[in-house]
Amino acid sequence: MIAIVNVSLKAGVLDSQGKAVHHALNSLHFSGVDDVRVGKQIVLQLTETDKEKAMTEVTKMCEEILANTVIEDYKIELI
Repeated sequence: MIAIVNVSLKAGVLDSQGKAVHHALNSLHFSGVDDVRVGKQIVLQLTETDKEKAMTEVTKMCEEILANTVIEDYKIELI
């Protein structure tokens, strides 16, 4: 089973990397972009075959190491 974890900054948290990308896009005349938020994607190859157990385990991973839950949100997709 594969777990895809998307981590992004919570709403209201300043995204300096996103601001830099937005500025660069404007400098390159891509003016149709209102805002940019930069996140990260983590892909995990799991040996677990039970979807419920996998979700529990990946959630624990997110809470303990993959995301800083004070300033970041995460979404998990199992495939």
